[in-house]
Amino acid sequence: MKQVIQSRRTGRLALKNVPAPQVKPGHVLVRTRASLISAGTERMVVEFAKKSLASKARARPDLVKKVVDKAKRDGLKATFQTVMARLDKPLPLGYSAAGEVIAVGAGLEGRFRVGERVAMAGAGVANHAGVNAVPENLAAAIPADVTDEEACFGTLGAIAMHAVRNLGAGLGDVVAVVGCGLVGQLASQFLSLSGARVIALDYDTDRLSLAKSLGTEAACDLGADNINSVVREMTNGRGCDGIIIAAATQSSEPFETAAAIARDRARVVMVGLTGTSFPYAEFMKKELNVIVSRSYGPGRYDDDFETRGVKYPEGWVRWTETENLAETLRLMSPRLVRHLDVQALISHRFTISGAEAAYDLVTGSDEAHLGVVLSYPEADESVVRPNFNAVKGVAGSGCVLGVIGAGNFAKSVLLPALSKLSGVSFHTLVTGRGATAEHGQGNFEFAQSATDPDTVFSNTEINAVLIATRHDSHAELTVKALAAGKSVWVEKPLALSMDELNNVVEARNAANDGSRFFQVGFNRRFAPAALRLRDALAAAAGPKVLALRINAGALDGDHWVHTDDGGGRILGEACHFIDLARFLIGAPIVSVQANAAQLTDGACDDVAIALRCADGSLANIVYTARGDGSAGKERIEAFADSGSYVIDDFRSLEIAGGSNTAPWKGAQDKGFDGALKAFAAAVAGGGPAPIDEAELIETSAATIAVLESLRSGTRVDL
Repeated sequence: MKQVIQSRRTGRLALKNVPAPQVKPGHVLVRTRASLISAGTERMVVEFAKKSLASKARARPDLVKKVVDKAKRDGLKATFQTVMARLDKPLPLGYSAAGEVIAVGAGLEGRFRVGERVAMAGAGVANHAGVNAVPENLAAAIPADVTDEEACFGTLGAIAMHAVRNLGAGLGDVVAVVGCGLVGQLASQFLSLSGARVIALDYDTDRLSLAKSLGTEAACDLGADNINSVVREMTNGRGCDGIIIAAATQSSEPFETAAAIARDRARVVMVGLTGTSFPYAEFMKKELNVIVSRSYGPGRYDDDFETRGVKYPEGWVRWTETENLAETLRLMSPRLVRHLDVQALISHRFTISGAEAAYDLVTGSDEAHLGVVLSYPEADESVVRPNFNAVKGVAGSGCVLGVIGAGNFAKSVLLPALSKLSGVSFHTLVTGRGATAEHGQGNFEFAQSATDPDTVFSNTEINAVLIATRHDSHAELTVKALAAGKSVWVEKPLALSMDELNNVVEARNAANDGSRFFQVGFNRRFAPAALRLRDALAAAAGPKVLALRINAGALDGDHWVHTDDGGGRILGEACHFIDLARFLIGAPIVSVQANAAQLTDGACDDVAIALRCADGSLANIVYTARGDGSAGKERIEAFADSGSYVIDDFRSLEIAGGSNTAPWKGAQDKGFDGALKAFAAAVAGGGPAPIDEAELIETSAATIAVLESLRSGTRVDL
């Protein structure tokens, strides 16, 4: 399918052929019929992407602080790799579109149906693309008498409608709308439809004329001197009851205008991006209320609502972003005596093939424009099903990889490391978004890209699968890969529940010819410091006592790791150190007991985990998000047979007494390269697995037992 993509790093915009997305639970798959280029918002996004790194930093000092904090914690090299990986991520454009449902995901049976027309909303969701996967709460049915071209204005309409709701204007209220772009024109119409009297303000006389033709009572040129007199005449000298600022400017002039024309205690609603310095004295004297309108309405920026379909109670939140979208579409119906007219707002039409010319118009042309609509001819709308040609010279030899998932970690660590290994061939890259898959294919020289994991499982030339998706899919994809006769590298965790873990065990048992194995990305087993410490402890007599302190750093409460997708940091990250303890001690874990610190903010990120092993050894793991990053992230202390050992952030191994193992010091090495090299070699040689698979099951079960212990308050015996 065709999709408009922009590079975050260079700002270059291009129309690309990318694999179509696949339907997933809680989503509908929509073949796009029309999409709207929002001149103001999308111009801002495009122009920001074109800025230099220095200019980006000046524009987003909040992100600069995060980069500095990460550099203090993880070092310059790791931070640079992460930043460049994020900048390299392709940026899909568009957020307001309409189309036809072509597949319905699990859980939405009856809510949507194939063939139904819907409007879609959301950046990264309602893309300028032939096919989009849309979550339930970001789609709304289109009335039969509303065209696709009209419906693609739905998201912009929801933005304007929410601003009007925030204003709270009633019958007869006089409202000024500053700025007559798309949102301003739509807000003016909503106000008129609700019985308010509207004054449109702009410098563009053509847009003012358009606003008058669509129902505003008065229209004033901001460059003229008659604004105050018009307001006085319409309000009997009181001033406007409300002002909506829908302008796009770095100037604070809209606030100055609002202060001049507002009545006492009026509301000022900001929906456009303008300068935010306002004349304090005038605002204070009139006790003006300023409201910054939240995009489409309640639910926006809430992942639970937008991506997981959580509902808000109607008694408390009547008009969500979904309801605003649906009401905008209803008001477009020509059956209504007075309806929302968006056809008059369309200034230009392009097919998706002409998208680059459309963006040239929006971002760089002096030609007047307003609503720029993209259409999607039938030839561009079909769902592409990959039909790969055979890759010559790799069948039955080496490590031929199919990779599922290409997030920041995969792009900045795993794929670069694998690309340096001889005997490793990159065959197919699968991601949830076709744009990302196509971009990754080019960057890492994969033979093919796709959005359907079955593309990898069904290809007989692929003998190994790397799974780097979000955590909730790891077990399922591992089972499918094993069933398809592939060896598997799955990033931690292996599973989020015992049922998932048992499914992996059953799949591995079915692969009893020994040609298929799995390895979890527990790279610290392969770190030089860890290998030396393991050898030293193996030579020590008696039980071992380990203390592992992980100063993990805080994550935002809404980070995906804390959602059902991630399963939390205990399952997703603490598993690393349970496995490391098992590796260093060299004996099975027989019991787990855990305690969590009192939760004061965010998720459960602060735990103390006590492990007991079959040989009497103990390991205590303190995992916390409350520390300062400058103190270092990972410190492992081990005690055995009169010897003391300390690993400091995998940069050194210090030894006092004990065995003859020598201390070690070098560049930080957490074992990524060694782990991947061992995996590739095992695939090429037909096994065995570099890590005993029974140990991987054991440490995964122990990690799941941590949550069981926290819930029950008791020790869990394995």
